[in-house]
Parts: sequence; structure tokens; C-alpha cells
Amino acid sequence: MNNKSIKKIAIVGPESTGKSTLTKLLAKHYQTLWVAEFARYYCAALTVPCTLQDEINMFHGQVALEESVLSMAEQDIIFCDTTFLTVKIWSDAMFGSTPQIVLDALPLRTYDLYLLLDIDLPWEEDPLRDFPDQREHFMNIWYQELDNLGANYVLVSGIEERTQNAIRAVDKFLSERS
Repeated sequence: MNNKSIKKIAIVGPESTGKSTLTKLLAKHYQTLWVAEFARYYCAALTVPCTLQDEINMFHGQVALEESVLSMAEQDIIFCDTTFLTVKIWSDAMFGSTPQIVLDALPLRTYDLYLLLDIDLPWEEDPLRDFPDQREHFMNIWYQELDNLGANYVLVSGIEERTQNAIRAVDKFLSERS
């Protein structure tokens, strides 16, 4: 299958909004592949504080992982557990700027649909999460970044009904594309 025909749906949002769980559930529901969040594995292996070079490494890792999954995809849709837009958001927050390579790639590496996960889930502690008191701040940044990209996105809310709300959004997107 030509990778250009594969629809990429990104599951994005602030920390502790259920991105990884929802990505796996959607991939299972649609019987397709999903792309893991490279940064989670990268950061788990760090023994010193993250640097701007680490952010660049995570950008390259996320892109490579996505390309690898795309090359194996047999369905016409894949789900991405976040995107390297997260690198921009974290670089800006932690270092005050974003590496140029990331900025240059943002308009070139697009996604067909973003599911922006709401901050209505309770915070879950995780050693790789940093900002339990800034969820609303980062939610606003996600809105701003997606708007700046002119991205096609849908807000997905709900605790018990989150998965069904996401499936409805994906089904609507797919029906509009057929």
C-alpha cells in the first residue's frame, strides 16, 4: 500500500489525558497499527536532566518510529500516540525555544486528524510527568498550536465515554473522506 493513502490520526493533549491507552484501544477497534510515543521510552532511559539536544533526538526518534510503522501498515489508517508537536511544546516550555529542525518539519509532516484529549480525566502520577498543576495551561497551548497549524482536530472528552466519543469522531472523519 502506498503510504500516502494511509490516514494518520494523532492522539494528542496534555499529560495524563489517556493518550497511550486510547491510541491502543483505537488501533484494536480499527484492527490496525499504532505508533508509540518515542519520548516516553527515551526519557525513561535518561540519567541526567533532559536537554535541547534530547528534544532533537526525540523528534528524530518519533519521526523514524512513525515511518517504520507506516512502512508496515496494511490498513488505510494508523493511530499515533502523540506527535513531534509535543517536542515543540516541551522545548518552548522547558528551554524557551524550539529547535529549527522541528519548526521546519511541522508544516511538512501533517496528520489527517488530531484527537485532542480533554483534561477531564483525573491526574495519574507517573515519574515521567511534570506538571499536574498546569494542565489547563498546556491545554490552551495545544489549542493554540493546532490552530497555528490549521489542523483538523476534534476535542475528545468524557471519562467513561471517552473511547466511544473518539470512535464517533474517527467514524465521522472516515465517512467524510469516503
